[in-house]
Amino acid sequence: MSRLASDHTYSPIIFEQGQEGRGSRYVESGGAPTGFLPPEALRADLPLPDNSELDVVRHFTRLSARTFGIDLGFYPLGSCTMKYNPRVNDAMAELPALRDLHPWTPDDLAQGALQIMWELERSLCSLFGMAAFSLNPSAGAHAELTALLIAKKYFKDRGERQRGTVIVPDTAHGTNPASAAMCGFKVLSLRSDARGRVSVDELKNVLGADTAVCMMTNPNTLGLFEDHIHEIARAVHEAGGLMYYDGANANALMGNARPGDMGFDLMHLNLHKTFTIPHGGGGAGHGPVGVAAHLVEYLPIPYVRARAKAGADPNAAPSDRMEFRLDFDLPHSVGPVRSFWSNFAHAVRALAYIYANGAEGLAKVSQLAVLNANYLRVRVRDFLETPYDEICRHEFVASAQDLKRETGVKALDLAKALLDRGFMAPTIYFPLIVAESLMIEPTETESKETLDEFVAALREIVSLAKSDPGKILAAPEHTVVGRLDETRAARQPDLRWYPHPATA
Repeated sequence: MSRLASDHTYSPIIFEQGQEGRGSRYVESGGAPTGFLPPEALRADLPLPDNSELDVVRHFTRLSARTFGIDLGFYPLGSCTMKYNPRVNDAMAELPALRDLHPWTPDDLAQGALQIMWELERSLCSLFGMAAFSLNPSAGAHAELTALLIAKKYFKDRGERQRGTVIVPDTAHGTNPASAAMCGFKVLSLRSDARGRVSVDELKNVLGADTAVCMMTNPNTLGLFEDHIHEIARAVHEAGGLMYYDGANANALMGNARPGDMGFDLMHLNLHKTFTIPHGGGGAGHGPVGVAAHLVEYLPIPYVRARAKAGADPNAAPSDRMEFRLDFDLPHSVGPVRSFWSNFAHAVRALAYIYANGAEGLAKVSQLAVLNANYLRVRVRDFLETPYDEICRHEFVASAQDLKRETGVKALDLAKALLDRGFMAPTIYFPLIVAESLMIEPTETESKETLDEFVAALREIVSLAKSDPGKILAAPEHTVVGRLDETRAARQPDLRWYPHPATA
């Protein structure tokens, strides 16, 4: 909660004409100007369109139908876990007592909200084997940066400023190198072995006194579980470094395996992936950071604390026997990484999802995601190359390299042809270690019928690519926007500036 001065008063904003042609200026009643608006930014006396409510509703409904989303069709975007968002989660976040709570509300008047945050943090600790979580970061990359700032301060306090290297396997999540570089670390890329996993011997060769963190995604972006993870963690710890777990693929192991048990010291979760929160074009993310016991004191502030009420029945519900507060007094904290309670509505959605499923239900979620991915992998390998053809986790990678060599049809063309058939395209050209890659992640909620329809469409596209490649190279033909030239759009963007009508 922000601490406001007790004598702070709010004045209505009025406008007055600026001097010396500088436009209008904002003026607080009885105060000095606080800013200026240029004349071209001021609304002129423009006529507004005269449309009926029905016309307006139909217009925006038609526009919304042009945007593909999980509510319209299959969304197999690999490494991003585009899960269905149960409506009950949104209903919980829309409860007036939570939705309308002001972020400056004092702790004693926001006990319900603080309890939700505390229970979510405790639930995440239990699920992923960490000592504590901070709910501050806004999303995955923000959480990565936060965790690396924690690691940097940890080594600084230990007098180990020479630890400036972050090891990132080439099968890690794509944002890891950028986050490390932003934090001032040197990034060392580690090539995977023939099995698509980290080679323990190669890792040991690059470990040294300068090693700060090894950032890993497990299962990795090939959908493969790092089966030597304990040996990897032991080697990094013996070298004095920290293990960081990227939670982008947590939907593959939630409730079945815990990063804390694997030896990770730091981790983040994408609540907007694993815990069914709208993301991407659908809304903001949320990326809690988890730490092992020796890093708790470095977490961002504020941190939710709970303590027993004096004389309370120890068997009573938490709301009756405990009181909650935001703790701003963490001397070794990296400080706040964003304002107020972060994306609080997402915390509500995530906790609702956890409680609706329970421990057994969350474990089954991951098991079904893994089952769906392996079902697709086995069906797809009949007509597309699958470079790492073994039991995968929640996603797998196929390759159109052979198809491209034979027909000229690339992974990009397959993706565009899928759009014509009512399916969102999978992730393409990532991970970079697989040529013409298609990373496919079906998630747990898709039915066998939907998966079979997707396989049939992809099989038909590949068959057509071999018999009449021009048809695929022209796709999509039935979407609102036709075939785009991505290369030209990137190199020769058509950017236009539309002047304000008042100054045109």
